[in-house]
Amino acid sequence: MINIIKINKLIRNILIVVVIIALLLAFSSSYTSFSIDNLAFVVAIGIDKSSNNDSLKVSFQIAKPSAISENGSSQDSPAIINTVEANSINSAINLMNSYIGKELNLSHCKLIVISELVAKDGISDKIYTLINNIQIRPSTNVVISKADAKYYIENSKPSLETLPSKYYQIFPNSSKYTGYTVNATIGDFFNGLTCESCEPYAILGGIVSGNNQEYVSKDLLNSGDIKSNETSISGNRGTENIGLAVFKYDKLIGELNAIETVCFSIIKNQINGFLITITDPKDNEKYLDLYLYHDRSTKTKVDLINGSPFITVNCDFNGRIYSMKNDVDYLNNEVLEEISFAASKYMEVQMENYLYKTSKIYKSDIDGFGKSVSSNFLTIDKLEKFNWEQNYENSFFKVNANVNIKSGFLLTDT
Repeated sequence: MINIIKINKLIRNILIVVVIIALLLAFSSSYTSFSIDNLAFVVAIGIDKSSNNDSLKVSFQIAKPSAISENGSSQDSPAIINTVEANSINSAINLMNSYIGKELNLSHCKLIVISELVAKDGISDKIYTLINNIQIRPSTNVVISKADAKYYIENSKPSLETLPSKYYQIFPNSSKYTGYTVNATIGDFFNGLTCESCEPYAILGGIVSGNNQEYVSKDLLNSGDIKSNETSISGNRGTENIGLAVFKYDKLIGELNAIETVCFSIIKNQINGFLITITDPKDNEKYLDLYLYHDRSTKTKVDLINGSPFITVNCDFNGRIYSMKNDVDYLNNEVLEEISFAASKYMEVQMENYLYKTSKIYKSDIDGFGKSVSSNFLTIDKLEKFNWEQNYENSFFKVNANVNIKSGFLLTDT
């Protein structure tokens, strides 16, 4: 009996020693390659063409350690930008690790910027390389810049945020209430590359040009025609994100302006509300600003007629009048019906123009209609023989837009 008690005490003492050693190891300050002191956190990556066509110019925007906390001085730059030329992205990372004496960590990367020149040559190898990196999150946004990617990053100075990473994370959210940009991630882009029934797309970025005379001279009704590099915006931040970059396979083939990007978001059900400007049905020389929001989700249907896709899009909106005149009764049902009819026709025209542009000119199904065409075939073999990627350009469209205007936000019946 005494021996058993001694053995139990010995086992208990051994366990206590093991637990103490484990706690000491866990809380001891170790300096390993995984220590935060050895890491440099990248918040944005820029990819440009090098002077040597066989290599890339890769820029890394790295957060300063003090920028991790928002208590630092606002006078200091919250990030630094280093650039290296290399044959590949991985080589660029390796060279930069050697240069800065720390290991680049991409787990906090919020933005990947690719120049227009690089995108036109094809970027599948860049996307595959980045998506294969376990530190890159699928939610990282992709911007195609009309200027050099490095220049875009240098001028992306947030005016309402302390940290660039915070700005990169939240600016795509404006797509929900303007529709002028989209939340386009590297995960979405990768899916578009590997999908046989859709195509990739990305955010269209550019440089603020100030009082752009070409834009200023346009009719106000065509404000939806603007896109990055073409607005009259001026401010502290030197970049803007308006429009959509359209790809065919992995190559940039075109751009969408603001209202076309709104149409894309409507079909994809990625927008809550948006502003349009129509001709006032009561006075053709004046305009009305209307804010529309979904009454129900957009529905699409793909049929085959004589071997050609016939695509129907049904969308319903409620709306409010933003701009008003004092000589019009905006509570009059006849007036509201006229405005509703005009807005419905406007949306139908804009959406059909957008759809024919993507199908006939760009031949790129960024909306993913091909995912619905399979119901027209009994077997996978017949679907594959149809070859949606080539037949999308033969599509015809019918858009049914129903807009119901309910006067102004404050001016309502009581």
